[in-house]
Amino acid sequence: MDIALLYFDGCPNWKVADERLVAIAAERPDITVTHHLVESVEEAERLGFHGSPSILVDGIDVFAAADAGIGLSCRVYQTPDGPAGAPTVEQLQAVIAHA
Repeated sequence: MDIALLYFDGCPNWKVADERLVAIAAERPDITVTHHLVESVEEAERLGFHGSPSILVDGIDVFAAADAGIGLSCRVYQTPDGPAGAPTVEQLQAVIAHA
């Protein structure tokens, strides 16, 4: 399973998401985590980038809402503890299990 972490420079939350993904991948040898720095609005539009951090599982943004905007912005995730800059470990495990 391929997981891509997309982010833009200056986003503080991608590192939190990365730490959580690395911890999950350490327990799942079938998971490969890659990183992609989105450097321009044009690239964001071309990629369909819904904000930083974005997590793609086998090419699909598993947390994107149908009406999510595209561009260089910080992304907000709805977690059990309220809005956050990255999904929880449990949320990541759930989407990976259902991928």
